Amino acid sequence: MISNNVFESKLPHVKTTIFTTVGNLARKHGAIDLSQGFPNFEADAKLISLVNQAMVMGHNQYAPMQGYYGLREIISEKIEALHGHQYHPETEITVTVGATQAIFTAISTFVHPGDEVIVFKPAYDCYEPAIEANGGIPVLIQMSKDGYAIDWNLFKRKITPKTRMIVINTPHNPSGKILKEEDLLRLQEIVRPTNILVLSDEVYEHIVFDGKEHQSVSRFTDLAERSFVCASFGKTFHVTGWKIGYCAAPKPLMDEFRKIHQFAVFCVDHPVQRALVEYLKRPKHYLELNTFYQQKRDYFLENLDPKKFRFVPSEGTYFQLLDYTQLTQQADEEFAKKLILEDKLASIPISSFNVNHRDDKVLRFCFAKTEDTLSKALDILNGL
Repeated sequence: MISNNVFESKLPHVKTTIFTTVGNLARKHGAIDLSQGFPNFEADAKLISLVNQAMVMGHNQYAPMQGYYGLREIISEKIEALHGHQYHPETEITVTVGATQAIFTAISTFVHPGDEVIVFKPAYDCYEPAIEANGGIPVLIQMSKDGYAIDWNLFKRKITPKTRMIVINTPHNPSGKILKEEDLLRLQEIVRPTNILVLSDEVYEHIVFDGKEHQSVSRFTDLAERSFVCASFGKTFHVTGWKIGYCAAPKPLMDEFRKIHQFAVFCVDHPVQRALVEYLKRPKHYLELNTFYQQKRDYFLENLDPKKFRFVPSEGTYFQLLDYTQLTQQADEEFAKKLILEDKLASIPISSFNVNHRDDKVLRFCFAKTEDTLSKALDILNGL
């Protein structure tokens, strides 16, 4: 057995993720799980049938390292149709093992020891460990609880000669906010005279509400030239367990990205790629998601007792934040645990995503659930 003194951890402060901790507790106590971001309903039977057909047709060996060309081609067409920017399918799009692998690979490709990477908090928990594992230094900018807007003047002051990369996420997990056109224009203006790269996590690109539009960095010429766009088919098509996504970036960046990608995973599930080509030929499969999830958001909020929770309706993603200060001043982790143990309902405490675990007395609930599940959860919340 190797002694613990023989090696030094690269991530000494990283513990089990809040998602695993809450998920385990929810299962142990039989709680309704509105914590983790995955649907509890099945994917389209047509998509599953297409995967099965691809297997039967013999597409069961390695796919090309960059991804099946037909899939890269249709991704390119989708981005151009939605955002007006053309990525060449041969040299500027790579199919990845979910967006998380795309994010880790982009960071590993360009972040060297001592490089600074700006991250806006609250933030999804995969960014900082990836930065630290590569010797980078996360520079954290806390967004206010009131609106979760980015202070672009503060951001500009945080840039130093060591700033290598900026991570943005829109639609934003966990807040449900989306970056507006003026946000992307301001970002573009600030970074234009620099060599700073942008990593844009856009996994909820097709889940935006109330007639608003997703503002991809690919819409902005100067940003697109320095950005990695990371996206997820798992989030889009209710198949998070398939772990399939993609990354789009200009050729000089993608050339370097693929150097890491080929040795990290080489390639991605082949029959799923073949199936997605056929499925994506009907844009309604992703363009109708806005309406589908907005109905779930509206059902959840319209049936929630406003005397017990404060909220601003989510602008995107399938998450809703609830301020519970009208009920209690308990710390969010304590209140979340109480909800699981005593009331059998699981959620995520937002302090886990904030700088220094700032406690705003807010919990995150996933509404990507059946109406029956949401109804049971609402009975619990309204009965508190």
